[in-house]
Amino acid sequence: MVDNKKEQERDELHRTIWNMANDLRGSVDGWDFKQYVLGMLFYRYISENFVKFVNAGEVEAGNDNFDYAKLDDEVAEEAREDLVQSKGYFILPSQLFCNVKEKAPNNENLNETLESVFRNIEASAQGHDSEDDFKGLFDDIDVNSNKLGGTVAKRNEKLVKLLNGVAEMKLGDYQDNTIDAFGDAYEFLMGMYASNAGKSGGEYYTPQEVSELLTRITVLGKKEVNKVYDPACGSGSLLLKFAKVLGKENVRQGFFGQEINITTYNLCRINMFLHDIGYEKFSIGHGDTLTEPLHWDDEPFEAIVSNPPYSIKWEGDDNPILINDERFSPAGVLAPKSKADLAFIMHSLSWLATNGTAAIVCFPGVMYRGGAEQKIRKYLIDNNYVECVIQLPDNLFFGTSIATCIMVLKKNKVENSTLFIDASKECVKITNNNKLTEENIHNILTAYEKRENKQYYAAVVENDKIADNSYNLSVSSYVEQEDTREKIDIVKLNAEIKEIVAREEKLRVEIDKIIAEIEE
Repeated sequence: MVDNKKEQERDELHRTIWNMANDLRGSVDGWDFKQYVLGMLFYRYISENFVKFVNAGEVEAGNDNFDYAKLDDEVAEEAREDLVQSKGYFILPSQLFCNVKEKAPNNENLNETLESVFRNIEASAQGHDSEDDFKGLFDDIDVNSNKLGGTVAKRNEKLVKLLNGVAEMKLGDYQDNTIDAFGDAYEFLMGMYASNAGKSGGEYYTPQEVSELLTRITVLGKKEVNKVYDPACGSGSLLLKFAKVLGKENVRQGFFGQEINITTYNLCRINMFLHDIGYEKFSIGHGDTLTEPLHWDDEPFEAIVSNPPYSIKWEGDDNPILINDERFSPAGVLAPKSKADLAFIMHSLSWLATNGTAAIVCFPGVMYRGGAEQKIRKYLIDNNYVECVIQLPDNLFFGTSIATCIMVLKKNKVENSTLFIDASKECVKITNNNKLTEENIHNILTAYEKRENKQYYAAVVENDKIADNSYNLSVSSYVEQEDTREKIDIVKLNAEIKEIVAREEKLRVEIDKIIAEIEE
Protein backbone atom coordinates (compact mmCIF):
# COMPACT_ATOMS: atom_id res chain seq x y z
CA MET A 1 0.00 0.00 0.00
CA VAL A 2 2.82 2.37 0.94
CA ASP A 3 4.49 1.68 -2.40
CA ASN A 4 1.32 2.67 -4.28
CA LYS A 5 1.09 5.89 -2.27
CA LYS A 6 4.79 6.53 -2.89
CA GLU A 7 4.42 6.10 -6.66
CA GLN A 8 1.28 8.27 -6.66
CA GLU A 9 3.05 11.13 -4.83
CA ARG A 10 6.09 10.77 -7.07
CA ASP A 11 4.06 10.74 -10.30
CA GLU A 12 2.11 13.81 -9.22
CA LEU A 13 5.29 15.73 -8.37
CA HIS A 14 6.92 14.70 -11.66
CA ARG A 15 3.84 15.78 -13.64
CA THR A 16 3.91 19.24 -12.06
CA ILE A 17 7.64 19.68 -12.77
CA TRP A 18 7.21 18.43 -16.34
CA ASN A 19 4.37 20.92 -16.97
CA MET A 20 6.52 23.75 -15.62
CA ALA A 21 9.37 22.67 -17.89
CA ASN A 22 7.06 22.82 -20.91
CA ASP A 23 5.87 26.29 -19.90
CA LEU A 24 9.39 27.61 -19.61
CA ARG A 25 10.92 25.70 -22.49
CA GLY A 26 12.71 27.68 -25.16
CA SER A 27 13.95 30.51 -23.00
CA VAL A 28 15.41 28.75 -19.98
CA ASP A 29 18.10 26.11 -20.39
CA GLY A 30 17.47 22.92 -18.41
CA TRP A 31 20.25 23.47 -15.94
CA ASP A 32 19.23 27.08 -15.26
CA PHE A 33 15.60 26.02 -15.04
CA LYS A 34 16.55 23.65 -12.23
CA GLN A 35 18.06 26.54 -10.25
CA TYR A 36 14.90 28.64 -10.65
CA VAL A 37 12.57 25.81 -9.62
CA LEU A 38 14.60 24.82 -6.59
CA GLY A 39 15.08 28.45 -5.53
CA MET A 40 11.37 29.14 -5.78
CA LEU A 41 10.62 25.86 -4.03
CA PHE A 42 12.89 26.99 -1.19
CA TYR A 43 11.11 30.38 -1.04
CA ARG A 44 7.76 28.63 -0.75
CA TYR A 45 9.04 26.24 1.88
CA ILE A 46 10.61 28.79 4.24
CA SER A 47 7.49 30.98 3.91
CA GLU A 48 5.17 28.14 4.88
CA ASN A 49 7.53 26.87 7.55
CA PHE A 50 7.70 30.36 9.09
CA VAL A 51 3.91 30.83 9.07
CA LYS A 52 3.37 27.38 10.57
CA PHE A 53 5.84 28.15 13.39
CA VAL A 54 4.30 31.56 14.26
CA ASN A 55 0.70 30.28 14.02
CA ALA A 56 1.46 27.27 16.24
CA GLY A 57 2.88 29.61 18.92
CA GLU A 58 -0.22 31.84 18.80
CA VAL A 59 -2.64 28.89 18.94
CA GLU A 60 -0.75 27.58 21.97
CA ALA A 61 -1.23 31.00 23.59
CA GLY A 62 -5.00 30.69 23.02
CA ASN A 63 -5.27 32.78 19.83
CA ASP A 64 -7.07 30.11 17.74
CA ASN A 65 -7.96 32.16 14.65
CA PHE A 66 -4.55 33.77 14.21
CA ASP A 67 -2.99 33.72 10.74
CA TYR A 68 0.42 35.37 10.30
CA ALA A 69 -0.09 35.58 6.52
CA LYS A 70 -2.97 38.07 7.08
CA LEU A 71 -1.13 40.21 9.61
CA ASP A 72 -0.14 43.82 8.93
CA ASP A 73 3.61 44.26 8.27
CA GLU A 74 3.99 46.88 10.99
CA VAL A 75 2.47 44.61 13.64
CA ALA A 76 4.63 41.68 12.49
CA GLU A 77 7.76 43.83 12.65
CA GLU A 78 7.46 43.98 16.46
CA ALA A 79 8.23 40.26 16.71
CA ARG A 80 11.23 40.32 14.31
CA GLU A 81 14.00 39.94 16.91
CA ASP A 82 12.36 37.04 18.78
CA LEU A 83 11.53 35.21 15.56
CA VAL A 84 15.06 35.53 14.14
CA GLN A 85 16.38 34.10 17.41
CA SER A 86 14.04 31.09 17.05
CA LYS A 87 13.99 30.47 13.29
CA GLY A 88 17.21 32.10 12.13
CA TYR A 89 15.39 34.39 9.66
CA PHE A 90 12.35 36.67 9.30
CA ILE A 91 9.76 37.26 6.55
CA LEU A 92 7.19 40.07 6.56
CA PRO A 93 3.60 38.90 5.86
CA SER A 94 3.47 40.91 2.59
CA GLN A 95 6.65 39.12 1.42
CA LEU A 96 5.45 35.56 2.04
CA PHE A 97 5.30 33.26 -1.00
CA CYS A 98 1.48 32.95 -0.89
CA ASN A 99 0.94 36.75 -0.80
CA VAL A 100 3.51 37.56 -3.50
CA LYS A 101 2.07 34.79 -5.73
CA GLU A 102 -1.48 36.10 -5.28
CA LYS A 103 -0.57 39.62 -6.45
CA ALA A 104 1.98 38.48 -9.06
CA PRO A 105 -0.25 38.55 -12.20
CA ASN A 106 -0.99 42.27 -11.67
CA ASN A 107 2.44 43.24 -10.38
CA GLU A 108 4.37 45.02 -13.15
CA ASN A 109 7.42 45.13 -10.87
CA LEU A 110 7.33 41.46 -9.90
CA ASN A 111 11.04 41.00 -10.65
CA GLU A 112 11.93 43.88 -8.31
CA THR A 113 9.52 42.59 -5.65
CA LEU A 114 11.11 39.13 -5.68
CA GLU A 115 14.65 40.52 -5.66
CA SER A 116 13.76 42.68 -2.66
CA VAL A 117 12.12 39.74 -0.84
CA PHE A 118 15.15 37.47 -1.37
CA ARG A 119 17.60 40.15 -0.19
CA ASN A 120 15.45 40.92 2.87
CA ILE A 121 15.30 37.26 3.91
CA GLU A 122 19.10 36.98 3.69
CA ALA A 123 19.58 40.34 5.46
CA SER A 124 17.27 39.30 8.32
CA ALA A 125 19.89 36.75 9.45
CA GLN A 126 22.80 39.23 9.45
CA GLY A 127 24.48 39.60 12.81
CA HIS A 128 22.91 36.37 14.09
CA ASP A 129 24.19 32.80 14.46
CA SER A 130 22.32 31.85 11.28
CA GLU A 131 24.06 34.47 9.08
CA ASP A 132 26.43 32.01 7.35
CA ASP A 133 23.58 29.59 6.65
CA PHE A 134 21.52 32.21 4.78
CA LYS A 135 24.23 34.28 3.08
CA GLY A 136 23.98 34.12 -0.73
CA LEU A 137 21.24 31.46 -0.74
CA PHE A 138 19.28 33.20 -3.50
CA ASP A 139 22.32 34.16 -5.61
CA ASP A 140 21.52 31.63 -8.33
CA ILE A 141 17.98 32.91 -8.93
CA ASP A 142 18.55 35.94 -11.12
CA VAL A 143 15.04 37.37 -11.59
CA ASN A 144 16.41 40.01 -13.99
CA SER A 145 18.17 37.56 -16.29
CA ASN A 146 17.63 37.72 -20.05
CA LYS A 147 17.28 33.92 -19.89
CA LEU A 148 13.78 34.54 -18.54
CA GLY A 149 12.89 36.92 -21.36
CA GLY A 150 14.14 39.93 -23.32
CA THR A 151 11.84 42.46 -21.62
CA VAL A 152 10.70 43.03 -18.03
CA ALA A 153 7.14 42.08 -19.05
CA LYS A 154 8.31 38.78 -20.58
CA ARG A 155 10.47 38.01 -17.55
CA ASN A 156 7.58 38.67 -15.20
CA GLU A 157 5.34 36.43 -17.28
CA LYS A 158 7.79 33.56 -16.73
CA LEU A 159 8.10 34.36 -13.03
CA VAL A 160 4.30 34.20 -12.61
CA LYS A 161 4.31 30.75 -14.26
CA LEU A 162 7.17 29.69 -11.99
CA LEU A 163 5.35 30.86 -8.83
CA ASN A 164 2.13 29.11 -9.91
CA GLY A 165 3.94 25.91 -10.85
CA VAL A 166 5.75 25.67 -7.51
CA ALA A 167 2.48 26.51 -5.70
CA GLU A 168 0.81 23.55 -7.45
CA MET A 169 3.37 21.06 -6.16
CA LYS A 170 1.65 18.91 -3.56
CA LEU A 171 4.36 18.73 -0.95
CA GLY A 172 2.42 18.72 2.31
CA ASP A 173 4.46 18.14 5.44
CA TYR A 174 7.78 16.50 4.65
CA GLN A 175 7.25 14.23 7.64
CA ASP A 176 3.99 12.92 6.14
CA ASN A 177 5.41 12.24 2.68
CA THR A 178 6.51 8.71 1.84
CA ILE A 179 8.91 10.21 -0.71
CA ASP A 180 11.70 12.68 -0.11
CA ALA A 181 9.86 15.36 -2.11
CA PHE A 182 12.74 17.79 -2.58
CA GLY A 183 15.33 15.07 -3.24
CA ASP A 184 12.95 13.44 -5.66
CA ALA A 185 12.27 16.72 -7.48
CA TYR A 186 16.02 17.25 -7.72
CA GLU A 187 16.65 13.76 -9.07
CA PHE A 188 13.80 14.05 -11.57
CA LEU A 189 15.18 17.37 -12.85
CA MET A 190 18.56 15.68 -13.29
CA GLY A 191 17.01 12.89 -15.33
CA MET A 192 14.94 15.28 -17.46
CA TYR A 193 18.04 16.98 -18.78
CA ALA A 194 20.03 13.86 -19.56
CA SER A 195 22.67 15.63 -21.63
CA ASN A 196 23.80 17.50 -18.52
CA ALA A 197 22.60 14.88 -16.06
CA GLY A 198 24.87 14.13 -13.17
CA LYS A 199 27.48 16.78 -13.71
CA SER A 200 27.56 20.44 -14.57
CA GLY A 201 30.30 22.77 -13.44
CA GLY A 202 31.70 20.06 -11.19
CA GLU A 203 28.32 19.10 -9.78
CA TYR A 204 27.58 15.42 -9.19
CA TYR A 205 24.48 13.73 -7.92
CA THR A 206 24.31 10.41 -6.08
CA PRO A 207 21.11 8.43 -6.79
CA GLN A 208 19.00 7.98 -3.68
CA GLU A 209 19.36 4.18 -3.68
CA VAL A 210 23.17 4.42 -3.58
CA SER A 211 22.87 7.03 -0.80
CA GLU A 212 20.68 4.60 1.13
CA LEU A 213 23.21 1.77 0.79
CA LEU A 214 26.11 3.97 1.97
CA THR A 215 24.09 5.28 4.91
CA ARG A 216 22.90 1.84 6.02
CA ILE A 217 26.46 0.51 5.93
CA THR A 218 27.69 3.29 8.25
CA VAL A 219 24.84 2.94 10.78
CA LEU A 220 24.55 -0.86 10.81
CA GLY A 221 23.59 -1.96 14.32
CA LYS A 222 23.09 1.64 15.52
CA LYS A 223 19.93 3.57 16.31
CA GLU A 224 21.71 6.94 16.59
CA VAL A 225 25.02 8.63 15.76
CA ASN A 226 26.64 11.80 17.07
CA LYS A 227 27.62 13.59 13.84
CA VAL A 228 27.57 12.77 10.12
CA TYR A 229 30.02 14.20 7.58
CA ASP A 230 30.57 14.33 3.83
CA PRO A 231 33.83 15.94 2.59
CA ALA A 232 32.42 16.46 -0.94
CA CYS A 233 28.76 16.92 -0.06
CA GLY A 234 27.31 18.26 -3.33
CA SER A 235 23.65 19.12 -2.78
CA GLY A 236 23.57 17.17 0.49
CA SER A 237 21.58 14.14 -0.64
CA LEU A 238 23.96 11.71 1.10
CA LEU A 239 23.94 13.57 4.40
CA LEU A 240 20.16 13.85 4.39
CA LYS A 241 19.71 10.09 3.97
CA PHE A 242 20.63 9.85 7.66
CA ALA A 243 17.57 11.94 8.51
CA LYS A 244 15.42 9.44 6.59
CA VAL A 245 17.14 6.25 7.81
CA LEU A 246 17.68 7.15 11.48
CA GLY A 247 15.35 10.13 11.97
CA LYS A 248 16.96 13.58 12.14
CA GLU A 249 16.65 13.68 15.94
CA ASN A 250 18.92 10.60 16.09
CA VAL A 251 21.77 12.49 14.41
CA ARG A 252 22.42 14.10 17.76
CA GLN A 253 24.95 16.82 16.98
CA GLY A 254 24.06 17.44 13.37
CA PHE A 255 25.08 17.35 9.72
CA PHE A 256 28.48 18.53 8.47
CA GLY A 257 29.82 18.87 4.94
CA GLN A 258 32.01 20.84 2.57
CA GLU A 259 31.50 21.62 -1.11
CA ILE A 260 33.81 23.36 -3.60
CA ASN A 261 31.18 24.38 -6.18
CA ILE A 262 29.38 27.58 -5.10
CA THR A 263 26.07 26.76 -6.84
CA THR A 264 25.96 23.28 -5.33
CA TYR A 265 26.99 24.66 -1.94
CA ASN A 266 23.97 26.98 -2.06
CA LEU A 267 21.72 24.09 -3.07
CA CYS A 268 23.03 22.00 -0.17
CA ARG A 269 22.10 24.65 2.40
CA ILE A 270 18.69 25.06 0.74
CA ASN A 271 18.29 21.28 0.86
CA MET A 272 18.97 21.26 4.62
CA PHE A 273 16.24 23.82 5.24
CA LEU A 274 13.83 22.00 2.93
CA HIS A 275 14.26 18.89 5.06
CA ASP A 276 13.46 20.90 8.17
CA ILE A 277 16.99 20.74 9.55
CA GLY A 278 17.33 23.88 11.72
CA TYR A 279 20.25 26.23 11.04
CA GLU A 280 21.84 25.22 14.36
CA LYS A 281 21.89 21.53 13.33
CA PHE A 282 24.00 21.81 10.17
CA SER A 283 27.35 23.26 9.15
CA ILE A 284 28.02 23.29 5.42
CA GLY A 285 31.27 24.94 4.32
CA HIS A 286 32.39 26.27 0.94
CA GLY A 287 35.90 25.52 -0.32
CA ASP A 288 38.41 22.82 -1.26
CA THR A 289 38.28 20.13 1.42
CA LEU A 290 41.70 18.71 0.55
CA THR A 291 43.63 21.98 0.89
CA GLU A 292 41.28 24.09 3.06
CA PRO A 293 39.26 21.77 5.33
CA LEU A 294 36.73 23.80 7.33
CA HIS A 295 35.71 21.41 10.13
CA TRP A 296 38.89 20.88 12.16
CA ASP A 297 36.98 21.90 15.29
CA ASP A 298 34.14 19.44 14.65
CA GLU A 299 35.99 16.22 13.83
CA PRO A 300 36.02 13.28 14.53
CA PHE A 301 32.77 12.04 12.97
CA GLU A 302 30.97 8.81 13.76
CA ALA A 303 29.56 8.39 10.26
CA ILE A 304 31.23 9.55 7.04
CA VAL A 305 29.73 9.04 3.59
CA SER A 306 30.92 10.45 0.30
CA ASN A 307 30.88 10.20 -3.47
CA PRO A 308 33.87 12.46 -4.24
CA PRO A 309 34.63 13.48 -7.85
CA TYR A 310 36.60 10.77 -9.65
CA SER A 311 40.29 11.27 -10.44
CA ILE A 312 40.35 15.07 -10.26
CA LYS A 313 43.58 17.06 -10.18
CA TRP A 314 44.84 18.52 -6.90
CA GLU A 315 47.98 20.28 -5.64
CA GLY A 316 49.54 17.10 -4.23
CA ASP A 317 53.31 17.32 -3.83
CA ASP A 318 53.38 20.73 -5.57
CA ASN A 319 52.30 22.00 -2.15
CA PRO A 320 55.14 21.28 0.35
CA ILE A 321 52.81 21.79 3.33
CA LEU A 322 50.51 18.87 2.43
CA ILE A 323 53.00 16.04 3.08
CA ASN A 324 53.20 17.26 6.70
CA ASP A 325 49.42 17.60 7.02
CA GLU A 326 48.32 15.15 9.72
CA ARG A 327 45.56 13.85 7.42
CA PHE A 328 48.01 12.69 4.74
CA SER A 329 51.41 12.28 6.43
CA PRO A 330 50.76 8.83 8.02
CA ALA A 331 50.88 7.14 4.58
CA GLY A 332 54.27 8.75 3.89
CA VAL A 333 53.18 9.72 0.38
CA LEU A 334 50.54 11.93 -1.25
CA ALA A 335 47.95 10.84 -3.80
CA PRO A 336 49.13 11.66 -7.37
CA LYS A 337 48.53 15.22 -8.58
CA SER A 338 46.33 13.96 -11.42
CA LYS A 339 44.25 11.64 -9.22
CA ALA A 340 43.03 12.95 -5.86
CA ASP A 341 40.83 9.89 -5.08
CA LEU A 342 42.94 8.47 -2.27
CA ALA A 343 43.47 11.95 -0.78
CA PHE A 344 39.72 11.95 -0.04
CA ILE A 345 40.09 8.47 1.50
CA MET A 346 42.99 9.60 3.73
CA HIS A 347 41.12 12.78 4.74
CA SER A 348 38.02 10.76 5.68
CA LEU A 349 40.04 8.18 7.62
CA SER A 350 41.79 10.94 9.57
CA TRP A 351 38.49 12.51 10.62
CA LEU A 352 36.76 9.19 11.42
CA ALA A 353 35.90 8.49 15.07
CA THR A 354 37.34 5.29 16.58
CA ASN A 355 33.81 3.85 16.89
CA GLY A 356 32.78 5.12 13.45
CA THR A 357 32.40 3.87 9.89
CA ALA A 358 33.16 5.61 6.59
CA ALA A 359 31.66 4.44 3.27
CA ILE A 360 33.12 6.12 0.19
CA VAL A 361 32.38 5.61 -3.50
CA CYS A 362 35.65 5.08 -5.41
CA PHE A 363 36.84 5.05 -8.99
CA PRO A 364 37.95 1.43 -9.72
CA GLY A 365 41.49 2.42 -10.80
CA VAL A 366 42.50 3.36 -7.25
CA MET A 367 42.10 -0.28 -6.22
CA TYR A 368 44.92 -1.64 -8.40
CA ARG A 369 47.15 1.14 -9.80
CA GLY A 370 50.83 1.20 -8.77
CA GLY A 371 53.07 4.02 -7.54
CA ALA A 372 51.88 6.36 -4.77
CA GLU A 373 48.39 4.85 -4.81
CA GLN A 374 49.81 1.38 -4.08
CA LYS A 375 51.78 2.83 -1.14
CA ILE A 376 48.60 4.40 0.29
CA ARG A 377 46.75 1.06 -0.07
CA LYS A 378 49.71 -0.61 1.72
CA TYR A 379 49.28 1.85 4.61
CA LEU A 380 45.52 1.17 4.76
CA ILE A 381 45.90 -2.64 4.72
CA ASP A 382 48.97 -2.89 6.99
CA ASN A 383 47.09 -0.83 9.60
CA ASN A 384 43.90 -2.86 9.10
CA TYR A 385 41.66 0.10 8.26
CA VAL A 386 39.79 -1.40 5.27
CA GLU A 387 36.67 -3.19 6.48
CA CYS A 388 35.20 -4.02 3.08
CA VAL A 389 35.36 -3.32 -0.67
CA ILE A 390 32.09 -3.64 -2.61
CA GLN A 391 32.00 -3.83 -6.41
CA LEU A 392 28.89 -2.02 -7.68
CA PRO A 393 27.14 -2.51 -11.05
CA ASP A 394 27.99 -0.22 -13.97
CA ASN A 395 25.63 2.54 -15.15
CA LEU A 396 24.35 3.36 -11.64
CA PHE A 397 25.27 7.03 -11.68
CA PHE A 398 24.00 9.88 -13.86
CA GLY A 399 26.53 10.97 -16.44
CA THR A 400 28.94 8.03 -16.16
CA SER A 401 28.73 4.35 -17.07
CA ILE A 402 31.72 3.39 -14.88
CA ALA A 403 31.28 0.44 -12.52
CA THR A 404 32.34 2.05 -9.23
CA CYS A 405 33.24 0.51 -5.86
CA ILE A 406 32.58 1.35 -2.23
CA MET A 407 35.46 1.34 0.24
CA VAL A 408 34.38 0.91 3.87
CA LEU A 409 36.83 2.13 6.52
CA LYS A 410 36.98 1.38 10.26
CA LYS A 411 39.53 2.08 12.97
CA ASN A 412 38.42 -0.52 15.50
CA LYS A 413 38.56 -3.77 13.50
CA VAL A 414 39.17 -7.01 15.38
CA GLU A 415 39.89 -9.42 12.50
CA ASN A 416 43.03 -8.83 10.44
CA SER A 417 41.19 -9.46 7.19
CA THR A 418 39.17 -7.61 4.53
CA LEU A 419 35.77 -8.50 3.10
CA PHE A 420 35.21 -8.33 -0.67
CA ILE A 421 31.67 -8.33 -2.11
CA ASP A 422 30.87 -8.66 -5.81
CA ALA A 423 27.54 -6.82 -6.16
CA SER A 424 28.07 -6.13 -9.88
CA LYS A 425 24.87 -8.02 -10.74
CA GLU A 426 22.77 -6.49 -7.95
CA CYS A 427 20.57 -4.19 -10.03
CA VAL A 428 17.61 -3.89 -12.37
CA LYS A 429 17.81 -2.13 -15.74
CA ILE A 430 15.65 0.98 -16.11
CA THR A 431 15.94 2.69 -19.53
CA ASN A 432 19.69 3.32 -20.04
CA ASN A 433 20.63 3.15 -16.36
CA ASN A 434 20.85 0.43 -13.76
CA LYS A 435 19.18 0.86 -10.39
CA LEU A 436 19.52 -0.76 -6.97
CA THR A 437 16.25 -2.16 -5.63
CA GLU A 438 15.41 -2.68 -1.94
CA GLU A 439 16.17 -6.36 -2.44
CA ASN A 440 19.61 -5.56 -3.95
CA ILE A 441 20.43 -3.29 -1.00
CA HIS A 442 19.25 -5.98 1.44
CA ASN A 443 21.44 -8.64 -0.23
CA ILE A 444 24.55 -6.43 -0.07
CA LEU A 445 23.93 -5.46 3.56
CA THR A 446 23.33 -9.10 4.55
CA ALA A 447 26.66 -10.16 3.01
CA TYR A 448 28.37 -7.20 4.69
CA GLU A 449 26.90 -8.06 8.09
CA LYS A 450 27.52 -11.83 7.88
CA ARG A 451 31.12 -11.38 6.75
CA GLU A 452 31.36 -14.92 5.36
CA ASN A 453 32.70 -16.53 2.21
CA LYS A 454 30.01 -17.09 -0.39
CA GLN A 455 30.88 -18.55 -3.78
CA TYR A 456 30.85 -16.00 -6.62
CA TYR A 457 29.66 -13.26 -4.19
CA ALA A 458 31.79 -12.65 -1.09
CA ALA A 459 35.27 -13.50 0.19
CA VAL A 460 36.98 -12.80 3.51
CA VAL A 461 40.67 -12.39 2.69
CA GLU A 462 43.56 -12.28 5.18
CA ASN A 463 45.50 -9.03 4.89
CA ASP A 464 48.76 -11.00 4.41
CA LYS A 465 47.31 -12.46 1.22
CA ILE A 466 46.39 -8.96 0.00
CA ALA A 467 49.97 -7.84 0.73
CA ASP A 468 51.29 -10.78 -1.32
CA ASN A 469 49.03 -9.63 -4.16
CA SER A 470 50.72 -6.18 -4.36
CA TYR A 471 47.99 -4.66 -2.14
CA ASN A 472 45.50 -5.03 -4.99
CA LEU A 473 41.99 -4.29 -3.65
CA SER A 474 39.98 -5.15 -6.79
CA VAL A 475 37.06 -7.40 -5.89
CA SER A 476 37.63 -9.53 -9.02
CA SER A 477 41.04 -10.56 -7.62
CA TYR A 478 39.40 -12.36 -4.70
CA VAL A 479 35.83 -13.23 -5.68
CA GLU A 480 35.65 -15.69 -8.57
CA GLN A 481 33.18 -14.74 -11.29
CA GLU A 482 30.56 -17.35 -12.03
CA ASP A 483 30.93 -18.75 -15.55
CA THR A 484 27.42 -18.38 -16.95
CA ARG A 485 28.40 -19.53 -20.44
CA GLU A 486 26.64 -22.61 -21.72
CA LYS A 487 28.62 -25.75 -20.88
CA ILE A 488 29.48 -27.81 -23.98
CA ASP A 489 29.85 -31.61 -23.97
CA ILE A 490 32.70 -32.13 -26.49
CA VAL A 491 32.12 -35.90 -26.89
CA LYS A 492 28.44 -35.36 -27.60
CA LEU A 493 29.21 -32.46 -29.95
CA ASN A 494 31.74 -34.60 -31.91
CA ALA A 495 29.18 -37.40 -32.24
CA GLU A 496 26.60 -34.91 -33.56
CA ILE A 497 29.11 -33.49 -36.08
CA LYS A 498 29.99 -37.05 -37.24
CA GLU A 499 26.30 -37.76 -37.74
CA ILE A 500 25.79 -34.52 -39.73
CA VAL A 501 28.80 -35.30 -41.96
CA ALA A 502 27.49 -38.85 -42.61
CA ARG A 503 24.05 -37.47 -43.46
CA GLU A 504 25.62 -34.89 -45.77
CA GLU A 505 27.62 -37.65 -47.55
CA LYS A 506 24.47 -39.72 -48.01
CA LEU A 507 22.60 -36.71 -49.49
CA ARG A 508 25.48 -36.07 -51.92
CA VAL A 509 25.34 -39.63 -53.22
CA GLU A 510 21.56 -39.35 -53.70
CA ILE A 511 21.87 -35.96 -55.50
CA ASP A 512 24.59 -37.40 -57.80
CA LYS A 513 22.25 -40.29 -58.66
CA ILE A 514 19.39 -37.89 -59.56
CA ILE A 515 21.69 -35.76 -61.74
CA ALA A 516 22.98 -38.91 -63.55
CA GLU A 517 19.39 -40.04 -64.25
CA ILE A 518 18.44 -36.59 -65.63
CA GLU A 519 21.48 -36.57 -67.94
CA GLU A 520 20.61 -40.03 -69.35
